[in-house]
Amino acid sequence: MNYEDYENAFSPARLNRYLAACGGNKTKALTLYRQNVKLCQKFYGILNVFEVVLRNAINCHYQTHFADNDWIINQCAEGCMLSSAPQCHEIMRTATELRRHGRYSNDRLVSSVTFGFWTYLFNRLPYRGGGNTLLQIFPNRTHGLAQRPIFNELQEIKSFRNRIAHHEAICFNINGEVDLSYCKANLELIKKYVHFLGYDHKRLFWGTGICPYSIFEKISNI
Repeated sequence: MNYEDYENAFSPARLNRYLAACGGNKTKALTLYRQNVKLCQKFYGILNVFEVVLRNAINCHYQTHFADNDWIINQCAEGCMLSSAPQCHEIMRTATELRRHGRYSNDRLVSSVTFGFWTYLFNRLPYRGGGNTLLQIFPNRTHGLAQRPIFNELQEIKSFRNRIAHHEAICFNINGEVDLSYCKANLELIKKYVHFLGYDHKRLFWGTGICPYSIFEKISNI
């Protein structure tokens, strides 16, 4: 396939920013596009691991705090921690669907709820509704680091995750230049929160093949 074939497949608008960043060199533009796809694949794996570890820590904490294995559903009741949560309707719909197929369990519901729900739990209202206890899941967090900055940083990770989920480029800065600062900053945030959760990121990610550093180098050399 030549460049025009790829342009037809992906759309000129999608490829133009790669072409502009590569000074009009079509071969380099396609290489950069492919490396961005590979970089997204790496980060998808990293985010997958992080999300699973985070949500499991939250789930275990609130199961103990509320003495309730089904805290997610029960806290959606009027006057409870999640009664004003924007995800409540979707949570109840998912639980109903799982029950209809005879597949309901807390574990299945936990894996069905969005990453946005888990980060939302660090917002002021649900955090207070949970007894101001949720930061206990971070035994290694920086001393004095409070709910609001943690919520904000988790929102940054969520926004980064959403860019990847929507197949957006992550290898450019706001000026359209090739710049991996955004990716590297989010990688450091994820590593920081993995540490806060009590894990060594090198061991946690070991054997998954999701280290992005080789892709960083390839993109920097285009």
